[in-house]
Amino acid sequence: MKKPPLLLFSFVIIYLVFLYAPVMLLPIFAFNDSSIIAFPLSGFTADWFVGLLSENTLHRALKNSLIIAITAAVISTCFGILTARAMARHNFLGKRPSFGLIMAPLFLPEIIIGVALLIVLIQLGISLNIWTVILGHILICTPFSVSILYSAFNNMDKSIEEASLDLGETRFGTFRRVIFPLVKPGVIASLLICFTISLDEFVIAFFLTGVEPTLPVYIWAQLRFPSKLPSIMALGFILLLLSLILLAIFEYYRRRSETLIGKQPS
Repeated sequence: MKKPPLLLFSFVIIYLVFLYAPVMLLPIFAFNDSSIIAFPLSGFTADWFVGLLSENTLHRALKNSLIIAITAAVISTCFGILTARAMARHNFLGKRPSFGLIMAPLFLPEIIIGVALLIVLIQLGISLNIWTVILGHILICTPFSVSILYSAFNNMDKSIEEASLDLGETRFGTFRRVIFPLVKPGVIASLLICFTISLDEFVIAFFLTGVEPTLPVYIWAQLRFPSKLPSIMALGFILLLLSLILLAIFEYYRRRSETLIGKQPS
């Protein structure tokens, strides 16, 4: 196997260090025994993590974010299943424009989406609350769900479905007993990635949240107080670990979905 050029290899290493070096500072300062975020470190402590247990505002924000993330993930995945199934198996008038419209939030700046949704909701007289944030998160999470599930449905062997129908099974029964088990890892992957995106999303939540902030909005508000920075570092470290775990599980189920579909008889 030919080795990559030294210049390219060096560029990749420098890029990765530049990208992840700030993230590596989180655990360092999260355990630093000082309220000042600077080197040299003054000692080791876990007090910042313990202090998070007494932050009632943080607990309410975390509860709001979990409600929003779970609800948005479930609804986005349901929409993703319906959309991916229709796009992969049926031809209809306006298929390509419809698919492009659904995937458009992937390419639009979130600040534009947030401002547009805020204007529409205000004009409709709808007060800002958790459900308006869920609405915005469904809009940005659905394209991710569709992109994951479309490949699962599109790569599935149609003859399996046709054989089930020929044996007298109904279309709903075929989907429940034959199709869904094959795409189930993709569905789980969609739930995980949508949950992660919604939990970490800030811009849309900032525009659409009411008096009950989400966790990212809470973190942004705390950054105004220098004494809160070590606690925010500790919270950021916990969120980083959670995101990495969820992404690892997502990648596992994504690969499993590809394996299941790849093992289908041709």
